[in-house]
Amino acid sequence: MVELSLQGKIAVVTGVSRMKGIGAAICEALAEAGADIFFTYWRAYDESMPWGVERNEPQLIKRKIEELGVACHCLELDLSKEDAPKTLLQAVIDTLGEPDILVNNACYSYPTDYSSLTSEMLDHHYFINVRAPIMLSVEFAKAFQKQRGGRIMMMTSGQSLGPMPGEVAYAATKGAIDAFVKTFAVEVAPKGITVNAVNPGPTDTGWMNEEIKQHLLPKFPFGRIGTPHDAARLVRFLASDEAEWITGQVIHSEGGFVRG
Repeated sequence: MVELSLQGKIAVVTGVSRMKGIGAAICEALAEAGADIFFTYWRAYDESMPWGVERNEPQLIKRKIEELGVACHCLELDLSKEDAPKTLLQAVIDTLGEPDILVNNACYSYPTDYSSLTSEMLDHHYFINVRAPIMLSVEFAKAFQKQRGGRIMMMTSGQSLGPMPGEVAYAATKGAIDAFVKTFAVEVAPKGITVNAVNPGPTDTGWMNEEIKQHLLPKFPFGRIGTPHDAARLVRFLASDEAEWITGQVIHSEGGFVRG
C-alpha cells in the first residue's frame, strides 16, 4: 500500500474558522500526512452567518493540528483586501518557508436572487470567490522555485452540474473557478505545479438543520450525507506525489449525489 506522505511539505489553507468546517478537516488530513500547516480565518464572516463561530475556534484548530506533531501557524486575514495575497504568502515564508501546497477553501455566500442582487453584493462575492483565490494562486506560483511537487487546489460547488436558484452571485463567481483551473494549470505546469478543483457536493458542516438533512438524504445513494473528511481525503491525495499527473481537473466528489 502506498503511503501518502507529505513529510517536509508546507501547506497553506484559507477559510479555516470553524471546527466543523471543511477547512479544518483539510488541515487535519494534511497534518496527519506530515505537512506543516498555515491557515487563515476571518471571524467577521462566520459571525454574520446563521451557524456562527466561537471566538476561540481557530486557536482550538491550531492546537489540534500541533498535537499531530507538525508546526502550525494561523493568521486572521480579510482576503477581500487587494494586498491580502502578498501579505499571506510573505507571512508563510517568514514563519515556515516556501509553501508547497495551496488550498483555496475560503468562500463568500449570501443568498441572492436576481431581484435582490446589487453591485455591492456581487462585489462581495467576487472579491472572495474569484479575485482572492486567483491572485493567491498567482503569488504562490511566482514564489514557487522547487521545480516539482507544487499543488494548488480550489474548492467549488458543482455550479456546472445544475442551477442554484437563489444563489445567483455565488454560482456566478464560484463558476468562474472552473475556467480558471483549466487555463492556469497549463500556464504553471512547467514550474512543476498542478492545479485542480474539488467539488465536495452538499456537505454537513453545521449549516444543515434536520429538515434539510431529511430532504437531501434520499439523494445520496450511499445512505449518508457528505462530511468534511470526505473532501479532506481527496485534497490530501491531490497534494501527494501520487497525484502528480492530475491537473486542470474539476473533480466532483459527491458520493453519487442525485440532482433534481
